[in-house]
Amino acid sequence: MKSKTFLMMLFFLFISVGSVYPKESGNILPYKIYQQKLSNDLNVVTVPFDSPGIASFYIVVRVGARNEVEEGVTGFAHFFEHMMFRGTDKYPKDKYQAVLKSIGASANANTSQDRTVYHMTGSAEKLDLMFEIESDRFMNLNYSEHDFKTEAGAVKGEYTKNNASPYQQSFENVRNAAFDKHTYKHTTMGFLDDIIDMPNQYEYSKLFFKRYYRPEYCTVVVVGDVTPEKVVSLSKKYFGDWQKGDYSSEVPVEPKQTETRYTHLQNGSIPPYLELSYKGPAFSDEEIDMPALDVLSSIVFSQTSDLFKKLVLEERKVRFIGGGALDSRDPNLFTIQASLIDKSDLQYVKDEIVKAIENVKTNGVDKKTLNETKSNLKYRFAMNIDTPDNIANSLSHYIQLTGNPESLNKLYDLYDKVTVDDVVKVAKKYFVPSGLTIATISDMEMGGVK
Repeated sequence: MKSKTFLMMLFFLFISVGSVYPKESGNILPYKIYQQKLSNDLNVVTVPFDSPGIASFYIVVRVGARNEVEEGVTGFAHFFEHMMFRGTDKYPKDKYQAVLKSIGASANANTSQDRTVYHMTGSAEKLDLMFEIESDRFMNLNYSEHDFKTEAGAVKGEYTKNNASPYQQSFENVRNAAFDKHTYKHTTMGFLDDIIDMPNQYEYSKLFFKRYYRPEYCTVVVVGDVTPEKVVSLSKKYFGDWQKGDYSSEVPVEPKQTETRYTHLQNGSIPPYLELSYKGPAFSDEEIDMPALDVLSSIVFSQTSDLFKKLVLEERKVRFIGGGALDSRDPNLFTIQASLIDKSDLQYVKDEIVKAIENVKTNGVDKKTLNETKSNLKYRFAMNIDTPDNIANSLSHYIQLTGNPESLNKLYDLYDKVTVDDVVKVAKKYFVPSGLTIATISDMEMGGVK
């Protein structure tokens, strides 16, 4: 937990924040969120923030690896993260970069299982130009088959580079083992066979763009030295003619897992590694399960936990241990990871992890520790909302999950409601052998853990 000095600093921070910006009563985010949906279903989110001359401009596309439901064409959500920087007839790649430089902005993007986010931060006075160049590429992206194949080759190169890591290989193996039907079975990069075949999928790429790069999948987020009136006006000006699509993917429902699953990577180039991945819930800003799991993971697996002190500090059997649930639109995994000193301790460490979880099921958690943990989770977030980019990034995370930036405030309101009984309930509900996938990495031929 944080020191008293640190908490006092936070206290004065909140006094300062409250004196400068209008605080929404009871909300973790002390700035008003303005939200308006255009007639074509494009959502527009504005957060005025005292950052003179600076604005962050985000576009959240609620399309990720989750939407890749067709066999043989995984990896295209991530592919378009690359392709969107290829340019348009009006703003070819070089001209696009020159415009960014002229307004002092840097642009980038990233993809996850549930979304792709495009973002830039620059001069608020040039917000009109930011809207112009972003609307142009979202509505008029243009690339040749040669450009497509070049970028597909770059994606393969990225996969090869990433997959040189045993940890990445194990991550891929875990998802493949833990899921049977749901598209969380493949990583954001996609299946290797699909990446190899990607250069042959030029026509499909155009279909993917036509389906998903539509206003109903997108949210514009602007934070900084702006007004909601101006942001909405620019959204209508530059995105108002963007035609709504009519495609919706049907993501398969994952059947209930009925027994423990295993995956092992024989590799002696890194320290022995253990990962326990339990089936967890989908994100919800109304159900207590995810906040209760966050609290549990902090109490049981953080660096202040009894388990960490025992395995890392006292017995020195483990280099690192940590755990947590992944926020996602559909039920996903709660993963506990440990890097060990000696492979002979893999079973012992696994047993100690399970023992710590069983202790929560039987004895609950200390109420004082529970309250300190909930406060720490909220304070840790509060310390991060100090720039337009950080605020826009945080809002984008919750937009990807529910489509509503207010989910951020609703979630942190739920943290206050987590009780000891809630923590016990989620421990019993999710940490069961039938929902577990065990992954190991060592130089042994078999995992050696049961």
